[in-house]
Amino acid sequence: MALFPLVSNFERDFCLLLLPVDTDHTMDEVAAAAAHHAIGRRVAPQPGKVLRVRRHGTEDLLPRDMKVGGNFKPMETVDIVFTDPR
Repeated sequence: MALFPLVSNFERDFCLLLLPVDTDHTMDEVAAAAAHHAIGRRVAPQPGKVLRVRRHGTEDLLPRDMKVGGNFKPMETVDIVFTDPR
């Protein structure tokens, strides 16, 4: 467990945010941490949608149970996007 900095690019938000997460956090936990700072502040809730994480500039969604540790560089940008549940 260690504090790890990512940059959050949240869908429909106009701000990039520094997002301190833990190396043991999953992508679902990263999405929830980013949502805490965006939804209800600058981004409207999207009922029925699921938040997913992808690397900035890609379309491939990362596995929801993938951990931060060992998979990212410090200050790497991740996109948090709304998707339909599967």
